[in-house]
Amino acid sequence: MSDRSETAPREERRPKERRLLEDRLTALARAHRVPGAQLAVHTGGSTLAVETGVLDADTGEPFTAGAAVPIGSITKCYTATVVMLLVADGDVELDDRLGDHVPELRRSGCTVGQVLSHTAGLPSGPDSDQVAAVTASRYLLDHCTDRSLVMPPGTDFSYSNAGYVAAGRLIETVTGMSWPEAVRSVLLDPLGTVPCLVGATAATPRRPVAHGHAGNTATGRTRPVRQNLAPAEAAAGALACSALDLVALARMHTGDGPPGLLPPELAARARRPVPGADPGVLADGWGLGLALFRRDDTLWFGHDGNAQGTSCHLRADPVSGAVVAFTSNASGGTELWYELADGLEDITGIRVPATPARPAAATPMAATAQCTGIYLNGDIEYQVTMNDSGSLALSVDGDLPAPLVCHEDLSCDLVDPSSGRRIAGGRFVRDPRTGAVDRIQLSGRMARKSALV
Repeated sequence: MSDRSETAPREERRPKERRLLEDRLTALARAHRVPGAQLAVHTGGSTLAVETGVLDADTGEPFTAGAAVPIGSITKCYTATVVMLLVADGDVELDDRLGDHVPELRRSGCTVGQVLSHTAGLPSGPDSDQVAAVTASRYLLDHCTDRSLVMPPGTDFSYSNAGYVAAGRLIETVTGMSWPEAVRSVLLDPLGTVPCLVGATAATPRRPVAHGHAGNTATGRTRPVRQNLAPAEAAAGALACSALDLVALARMHTGDGPPGLLPPELAARARRPVPGADPGVLADGWGLGLALFRRDDTLWFGHDGNAQGTSCHLRADPVSGAVVAFTSNASGGTELWYELADGLEDITGIRVPATPARPAAATPMAATAQCTGIYLNGDIEYQVTMNDSGSLALSVDGDLPAPLVCHEDLSCDLVDPSSGRRIAGGRFVRDPRTGAVDRIQLSGRMARKSALV
C-alpha cells in the first residue's frame, strides 16, 4: 500500500503522486521492454501527466507530454463522437437507415446507431495492405455486400473496422468535408487537440509522433515499425494522440469539457449499454462508439487501441469524473497497462477496470462435433476441427491449429501451445430457432458457419 497521507489536502499530495506515478511507469516500461509511454490521470478537478522513455528507439528522441502516439481503434471513439455531434445538430438520427446517408450501402438494412455499436452485422474488414489503393467508397462496395453480413443487423455484436469506414463515409456525405477535415473542425479544434494522422496519406505532423516498436525475441532488440493503415480506413484507426488528448475527449463525455459541445443526454446515450450487444472478451458491454467496463456498481467507458507496435487505453468513470489514459509505443504496452492499472489505487485511490469483469470459471465440457466446421467473417476463415481423442483446435486462414477448450456455456479458451496457458478467446453461438451452433465470436468478431462444409 502507498504511504501517502489520506488526510492531507489533495493539492499537497499531487507532487508526491506525480513522482510515484512517474517512477512506477518508468519501472514497468523497462520491465516490459517498452521504449516510451505516457500516463494521464484526471481526478478531483485536476490532471496529472507523466511520461517516460523515448519516441524512437533508434534516434533516442525523448517522450514529452505533447507527443502523439498512434492510438489505433480509439480513433473510433472520435469518429462516433463526431456522428453524435451531427445528431445534436439535427443532421443525422441514430435510427436513420445507414443507406440513407451512405449511397454505397443503400441496400443495407442497418441503422446509424447499429454501425456505431458494432451491431450492424458488417464483417471485420480486409487487411490494410489489401485495400491500400482504394477509396472508402470502393472499400464499402467491395467488402460490405449483402452476402458478407455475419448476422442480421441488431441481433448481436461483431467488432467491425468496416463499420467505421462506413461511419467515416457518413460523416463525409453529411458534412461535405473529408473525414480528416470534419474530425478536426467539428471535434479536435474545440477540444484543443492538434490534429495528427498516421497512414499512407498523412501530412507532416505539427507535433512529435512516436514510432511503434516490435520486439525481436531472438536478439532481444526492440526496433521501430512502419504504420500501414490504408487511407480508406482512416475513420477506424488513423489518429495519433497523447494521453492528455484522450483525457480531454473523455472529459467532454462526462460533462467536464468545452461547454455546449456534446449535450449531456447524448453523452449519456453514447455510454448506455446497447441491448443484445455482447462483446465477449473485449468488454462488459458496448455503447455508441464506447466500450463499457464494469467496476463494482459502475460502468466505466473507454476503448483499447493497437496500431503497428503501439498499445493505448482509455477509461473514464461517468459518476466521479475520474479519467485514466495510457499510451505506449510497443506491443508489450498491453501487459504494461494491465500491471500499471492494477497498482493505480495505491497511488491515486482510483480502481480502474483494465479488463472486462470475468465471470466465474465455466465448467469445461466434452468437445462437441456441433462446434466443428468452417466459419467466415468476410475474407477471414476460422476452421474448428476435432482430433481422434475428441479435442478441439482452431486454425485461422490456414495457420497451424491451436488447442481450443469449450465450456458448458459455449464460451471457449485458446491454449498457447508453447506455455499451455489458457487465453479467453470467445464463444460459440447457437441459432435461436434451431439450437444448432452456427456462429463463433473470437476477439469480439463474429463469424458464421459456412453451409459449404
